[in-house]
Amino acid sequence: MMRNGGQLLVECLMALGATKSFGVPGESYLAVLDALHDTEGRLDYVLCRNEGGAAFMASAYGKLTGSPGICFVTRGPGATNAGIGVHTAMQDSSPMLLFVGQVGTDMKGREAFQEVDYRAVFGTLAKWSVEIDEVSRLPEIVARAWTTALTGRPGPVVVALPEDMLTTMTDAVPLSGPAAMFEPAATAEAVAATHEMLAAARRPVILIGGTNWTAEGRTALQTFAEASDIPVVAAFRFQDQFDNGSPVFVGEAGVGMVPHVKALIREADVILAINVRFGEMTTDGYTLLSVPEPSQKLIHVHGSDREIGKVYIPSIGIHSGPNAFAEALTPVEGGWAEWRAKARASYEGAFKAPAQPGPVDMVEVSACLRDNLPDDVILTNGAGNFTVWPNKFFKFGPKARLLAPQSGAMGYGLPAAIAAKVAFPGRTVVCFAGDGDFQMNCQELGTAMQAGAQPIVLILNNGIYGTIRAHQERHYPARVSGTNIENPDFVGLARSYRFHAERVESTADFAGAFGRALASPTGAVLELAISPEALTPRQTLSQMREAALASQKAKA
Repeated sequence: MMRNGGQLLVECLMALGATKSFGVPGESYLAVLDALHDTEGRLDYVLCRNEGGAAFMASAYGKLTGSPGICFVTRGPGATNAGIGVHTAMQDSSPMLLFVGQVGTDMKGREAFQEVDYRAVFGTLAKWSVEIDEVSRLPEIVARAWTTALTGRPGPVVVALPEDMLTTMTDAVPLSGPAAMFEPAATAEAVAATHEMLAAARRPVILIGGTNWTAEGRTALQTFAEASDIPVVAAFRFQDQFDNGSPVFVGEAGVGMVPHVKALIREADVILAINVRFGEMTTDGYTLLSVPEPSQKLIHVHGSDREIGKVYIPSIGIHSGPNAFAEALTPVEGGWAEWRAKARASYEGAFKAPAQPGPVDMVEVSACLRDNLPDDVILTNGAGNFTVWPNKFFKFGPKARLLAPQSGAMGYGLPAAIAAKVAFPGRTVVCFAGDGDFQMNCQELGTAMQAGAQPIVLILNNGIYGTIRAHQERHYPARVSGTNIENPDFVGLARSYRFHAERVESTADFAGAFGRALASPTGAVLELAISPEALTPRQTLSQMREAALASQKAKA
């Protein structure tokens, strides 16, 4: 049977298991769009408003489902717009495939209209970047891209599609299905060495991260940690990978790391790090563990051998997937019960914060959400000081999920929430967004409206770029420059996209407004009136400024 490259690509993706895709149309891949015309209900195309939003959706979809998020964009400007999602997927270790239109092979190298060298542009952003140069090899390359995105440390793959490769007819046979892949597993010797080192510890800690946990792997790790009474810390924005209600869960190592977590990692004598990429945020700027040889004994377990020893030389390095390793563990005993109990008490105490200045108090709002959200809720956020509320003031049970960018990308929260509603239409999805963060991708409300994938969006409106203002006040106090925002009518904007929308002017009004948001069949946008003084839970903007001025005066 003869088919063109566009049809061949779509048939291969469906055979591999893809059911959803996100994109912005372009003339460079019209043959793919034509092939998608007949796949509704099998491989759906979610029409987005900007390639950055589409790529965020694909990245979030991959992180949430474990199946590669699929994104289609056109050449040049479309591809470079999508770069933010590729970078985010890489830092999040999210499986993703970005298919990019390309100029025809007969025009390559001439700087033709919108031509980009994708191998060069995405070579350091993506896990792999490749270009189709022979239509008959399309199944081979797509199969490799799918496997590359999923195995080892998951990540994004960019596949460039020259226009003539999509229109050329071929008798190449589509893929019949994905490879049956199994995680690498630790040897018996490696597991025994782990048990021996943990049993000899006085202050052990388990540090976990990554996107590719299974329910069985998470349960096995929790069973081991609880039976061994070892405290568990989640790496930056992976606290949804372990039941926060467990007595051994003691917090997240990320931006704004609370003191007890810093102390726990710094004072540990053995750290069992499973599925962790040792990034800046998880290590407090690489200060909690010395580079390259930590004072703590480090057991580093990862499915990618390239992550082991990349920053820190481990005492024991184990090339193993997280689930296979967790299922191989058996309980250990030691005299660290008080160490774990103290850390858990500190974690519980961290939810207490003083009343926040201004109309809406997020301490009270967070408590309301903890009490009223379903146990399988999906929370999303972009970047900004407001992320402290979903990241530090919510307890993720075994069914709840968090979609938040390790890359610190503003504008991620809304596209991620839309992707979550596409993947799981029946689940409650709540996006936290600052006023600046929301406006990075607010046009994607149109995507949500058209796709019928409308989440609840909480806009924390304080009229400033809060994170930058916080740094500004600490380093250049009372010299405000470029951080005040004049905002639109968020309620009117949301209603124009057929969302239920309200402005919440007081803490007392939130519960009722949120109840109406939950009941809305078309999603909801709630604009919360937040004081710019309420920059962090425990220090106001004025206090930051006064402290910085006092420090300057003391140094003068």
